[in-house]
Amino acid sequence: MNKPPHISATLMVVVLLLLIGCAGAKKSSRLDSEMQPPEYTQPSSSASADDSDADNTQKSELSDEELLLLDDDLGWDEESAEEIYTVADPLEPFNRAMFIFNDKLYVWVMIPVAKGYSKVVEPQIRTGVKNFFFNITAPIRIINNILQGKGQAAEAEIARFLYNSTVGVLGFGNPAGKNAGLNPDPEDFGQTLGRYGIGDGFYLYLPFLGPSTLRDTVGMVGDRWISPLGFVEPWEVSLGVTGYNILNNLSFRTGDYEALKEAALDPYEAFRNAYVQLRQSKIKR
Repeated sequence: MNKPPHISATLMVVVLLLLIGCAGAKKSSRLDSEMQPPEYTQPSSSASADDSDADNTQKSELSDEELLLLDDDLGWDEESAEEIYTVADPLEPFNRAMFIFNDKLYVWVMIPVAKGYSKVVEPQIRTGVKNFFFNITAPIRIINNILQGKGQAAEAEIARFLYNSTVGVLGFGNPAGKNAGLNPDPEDFGQTLGRYGIGDGFYLYLPFLGPSTLRDTVGMVGDRWISPLGFVEPWEVSLGVTGYNILNNLSFRTGDYEALKEAALDPYEAFRNAYVQLRQSKIKR
């Protein structure tokens, strides 16, 4: 995949200048979206995974946004009101339409396929695949830790990558997961931009990809250029590999989406607020 450096650099500078001029995020006291960020859970070792363990750990396989929605302390008590972080949503009609599109795609296609996949493929294999993809995308976390000046975390990411790639057999195992010192918080380019003071811009709900902001969308593109998966050719194969990674991850949590959606008065708003609070908490840590 050809990536001319001068074109990508110019594009990034232009986009960043646009971001600086965008309306920044503001704070409000809306209680219906106050949530606490969950603790990040690293992939488990495929060597010790079995059928019962996979069932018992499905909740730990939830995405960060879903864990936020499951949090018992959702801040409904007005006496505990605190200011929370919000992002402008001027494209709400479009975003809601994309939310409905993704919802139907998720319910009608992705969940049934993931359920069938999970019945055919053993939990140990699916866990190994998840570990492999997490390991191979280490360059994203390493580079963003360096850009944020987190040298110790960058060293830990490098050590984990080397350990899991060797002892863990190309990353299918996760022996480094047993060492807390080798499991720093994951970083991405959207968080890096936020650490440098670049505002969110506005909220976006992207078709197929889900919740984001203008800043995080730029960060997503940047991470794609760093990720080894972005260099797979032809591009159709690259998209197929990425799609398989998404399907494999979904196979661990196929029964949770509907419950999360039904628990919210306004699913669109609930997922939006969960995403915004999560991203802000990651930038501040």
